[in-house]
Amino acid sequence: MVSTSALPASRPLNWWLCLGIPAAAAIILLLLELTDLDMVLAQMFYDPVAGDFIGRHSYFLEDILHDRAKQLVIGFSVFAILGFIGAFFIERLKPFKRELGCLVLSLGLATSFVTPVKAVTAVQCPWSLEQFGGHETYSKLMEHRPATDKPGRCWPGGHAATGFTLFALFFVLRDRRPRLARQAFVFAFALGSVFSISRMMQGAHFFSHNVWTAIFCWLICLGAYYWVLYRPAAKTSTAMNTQPINA
Repeated sequence: MVSTSALPASRPLNWWLCLGIPAAAAIILLLLELTDLDMVLAQMFYDPVAGDFIGRHSYFLEDILHDRAKQLVIGFSVFAILGFIGAFFIERLKPFKRELGCLVLSLGLATSFVTPVKAVTAVQCPWSLEQFGGHETYSKLMEHRPATDKPGRCWPGGHAATGFTLFALFFVLRDRRPRLARQAFVFAFALGSVFSISRMMQGAHFFSHNVWTAIFCWLICLGAYYWVLYRPAAKTSTAMNTQPINA
């Protein structure tokens, strides 16, 4: 097993950025509950003449950007698990055991939280609402859910989490390969955004659903990194090396 001392010290975390930006985004989302922004954006993707969302039956959006893309991320997760297991036996992988473990933990947590939270919140999808040809009554996140035989399962966004969970790559790489880590962050953010917009076009989620997902995924990956990998550089004591001050 590789000792912690053999691994590079972590670069300092800027907590104002790591926690401040997600906190600010969460506050903005809560304030947006006072507006109709979600509904306005959803209406942009709805065709009242056809009576459906413009991407509802799109082969590219459903089969490629949803099903195949999800399968690719699942495949990546499987390789990450195999790599972590292999790090216990393969010499070339042993130095990366902690990174691989952090990656597996992040991917697992950032995707598995979605389903139980959906069941608790019971938020309806746009395509199920009366405003878009469905039969369910619209309610915002913080409002009481109208009685229904079919509770919603749309908050937070599941497919968005498939992309935003790759924030894990940023944290896994930030200490060994900072430049590659930044590229991984851009890739994860872009992929999650593309998945989010594609599902909005299909009527599967409102805008806020996906932004909340990005916040949760970021915080989960940050927490896993801090718990498993973060190793701040040892602070040198100045008390033992204090030089006398000239008057």
